[in-house]
Amino acid sequence: MADNKPAPQAFKKLNKKEIKALGEKLLRQPKTVWEQADAQTRAAIFALAEEYKTFMDQAKTERRAVAAIRAAAEKAGFKPLGSKAKGGRFYAELAGKTIALLVLGQRPVAQGVRLIGSHIDAPRLDLKMHPLFENQDLAFLKTHYYGGIKKYQWFARPLAIVGVVCTADGRTVEINLGDAPDDPVFTVLDLLPHLSRKGQEGKKLSEVFEAERMNLVIAGLPLDGEGNGDRIKLAAMQLLNQRYGIVEADLISAELEIVPAGNARDVGLDRALVGAYGQDDRASAFASLRAILDLKNPVAPALAVFYDKEEIGSEGMSGAQSRWIEHLVAAMLTANQEPTDYLTISRALAASKVLSADVNAALDPDYPEVHEKNNAARLGYGVTLTKYTGHGGKYGASDANAEFVAWLRGVWEKAGVTWQAAGMGKIDEGGGGTIAKFLAAYGADVVDVGPALLSMHSPFEIMHKADLWSSVQAYQAFFAAK
Repeated sequence: MADNKPAPQAFKKLNKKEIKALGEKLLRQPKTVWEQADAQTRAAIFALAEEYKTFMDQAKTERRAVAAIRAAAEKAGFKPLGSKAKGGRFYAELAGKTIALLVLGQRPVAQGVRLIGSHIDAPRLDLKMHPLFENQDLAFLKTHYYGGIKKYQWFARPLAIVGVVCTADGRTVEINLGDAPDDPVFTVLDLLPHLSRKGQEGKKLSEVFEAERMNLVIAGLPLDGEGNGDRIKLAAMQLLNQRYGIVEADLISAELEIVPAGNARDVGLDRALVGAYGQDDRASAFASLRAILDLKNPVAPALAVFYDKEEIGSEGMSGAQSRWIEHLVAAMLTANQEPTDYLTISRALAASKVLSADVNAALDPDYPEVHEKNNAARLGYGVTLTKYTGHGGKYGASDANAEFVAWLRGVWEKAGVTWQAAGMGKIDEGGGGTIAKFLAAYGADVVDVGPALLSMHSPFEIMHKADLWSSVQAYQAFFAAK
């Protein structure tokens, strides 16, 4: 029987030039965004970062993020969904905490949309339903942490109170205290090292900083006049009543978030980095916003959705597990004068291509042992493609199809996007999830794409400005691709 195996190639000794050429042809050659950028692009990277810092200062909660996105959309000519809009550019909101921007394309909606989904909530402290109390001549607000935080990072730092109070008579009162230069700030007390030997030292980190001790200091002066009781609590409530017209019972129907006080800042002597609260995932939200604002007459209909509740599992009416996406696609079909039966909606979603726009963990030089270096994202090397998330044996993951990843690679390489591929740390070190699996449930192709961060989920996360630029380029190429 004939042997059909190909004969092994004879090894040829290559010179340095030939080896270099072969390496360039066959091997990955990672380069930073900065290395490939000309002077004009470098200037544009820094200009974009200035816009981004302004957005971050405006978007410290999901409600404020929605307001900032809506204002940008209206300035760019987007109209409320259901009205008439030039170029088929619309926006829609849900409960003031989730918003979507869409642009109708040349192809029918029924053939699928290009969807980028990000989230605009971030880890923080929320107020309990009965938060106000007095103890040892100080007034406090009791908090309940939201999302995955390291509790110790929220003690002994300046904090702001941001959100809304809804009253029984139908008023919605906005509160934003702690960011303006003349505002007071608030804080959660920590125990001094002189007295912490028995109470804290020797305990597990998870036991030292207790959630029920995360009480926010808000006042220290008693109400003038006679009488006993909680005079400092009453004085604090009087100040709130004078300024906002609210009473204690109104705090039951409030959404007040405790967030770090202060603005987004440049980090480093060369200002290469941005430090800010909430960059997970408002960095991706800003990038996808910028990508769709400039989109005109795309081949495929484009949809950017900015979700709430991702940090607690995408639950609830404003999270990605809700069925709001079905209503959006139905409204897009209506706006494009296409049938809106359930089968058409389902087929449109299943035929869609989706980017779950979320951040990844950058390789931390101080903690390299938690990363697998060959598969870790690196600051400055461009937007990160994360083929799968989850933990351990890919549990809870949305694992993207090879065909979709290959298609996306082709789109980016044609557009000149600088990008990298990475996982989330070592296999058994931990892990995390995104909204990808909830959108994949409709049968759509989905993959996670976003910038890498250091100090993720801390009150001061770090991102490279070049990676923000690359994220915008990647999202623009995705929306514009045929």
